[in-house]
Amino acid sequence: MKITMKDIAKESGVSIATVSMILNKKDQNITEATRLKVLKVVKKYNYIPNAMAGSLVTRRTGVIGLIMPDINNPFFPGIARGAEDKAHESGYSIIFCNTDDKLEVEEKYIESLTSKMADGIIIAHSSSSEKTSEILERCQIPIILIDRDFDARNIRGKVLVNNKDGAYKGVSYLFKKGHRKIAFLSGSLKTQTARDRLEGYRQALLENNIPFEESLIRYGEYRSEWGRDGIRSLLENKVTFDAVFCGNDLIAIGAMKELKRNGLRIPEDIGVMGFDDIYMASMVEPELTTVRQPNYEMGYQAVDLLLRTLKDKTKTTDSHEIGTIILETEVVERNSI
Repeated sequence: MKITMKDIAKESGVSIATVSMILNKKDQNITEATRLKVLKVVKKYNYIPNAMAGSLVTRRTGVIGLIMPDINNPFFPGIARGAEDKAHESGYSIIFCNTDDKLEVEEKYIESLTSKMADGIIIAHSSSSEKTSEILERCQIPIILIDRDFDARNIRGKVLVNNKDGAYKGVSYLFKKGHRKIAFLSGSLKTQTARDRLEGYRQALLENNIPFEESLIRYGEYRSEWGRDGIRSLLENKVTFDAVFCGNDLIAIGAMKELKRNGLRIPEDIGVMGFDDIYMASMVEPELTTVRQPNYEMGYQAVDLLLRTLKDKTKTTDSHEIGTIILETEVVERNSI
């Protein structure tokens, strides 16, 4: 037999409103004896409130969508954990969505989350394009961007990292260690993240009076396989370099493997620097020097920012963003330089 809130109220000898307030933890003005009596009946029947029915009244489902481009990349689970912890603290649940960096998958998830009445979406989008803008602007619930910057009409906030400064710090560190011919294995320039890191690389070269050489740059993906392929391309084309700055740690790990396969020692022959500081960075040999991003903090702050926008009832999905949080990076010194 299906138990309803009305049944709980009848057996407890209280009103339906009283049961509702207790189950929704709005029972400050209800006596402890009444609260315990109701909860005893709830436990007796293993009653679970109908969340969808409640959402029709509150216009809130307590659900947040988190759309990530590649959950296999060890950087993104850190974001997810931070988001989940903050959501849990605030009584919310997270629905995780992985797009494999495919715009068409991203579009389907946004439509699905909207139809399922999620209260908002946190997204690291797959690309910066006109199509991305169209998809985000069709969304009828608040959007918070995380990790990857973009501009669209109904974005309510952003939690980003200072990628330009992070790359500048990393390349400047390489110069400090005596390197002068620094190759750059970049991710795809379809994201602002990669473009900002390229700009930071160029700025460090300029300030150290080193000319920019396109032959030292390779553009690819944020995967270890690309690190391997990027190094292979540099070596096959007989490009001279004494260090390689990588768009992320996965690229760096793939680069290290390929350098070793070609008989090159790290760091004696070639220095290698990554970006992210994933857990694997300290497990490879030699341990990877990298630029650390506060990924847990990014996820935590993104949920906090979304919840603050939801509380601001004067804002609509057509509003301009209510805030941008920029987090800083730091160089983590290990043994690959």
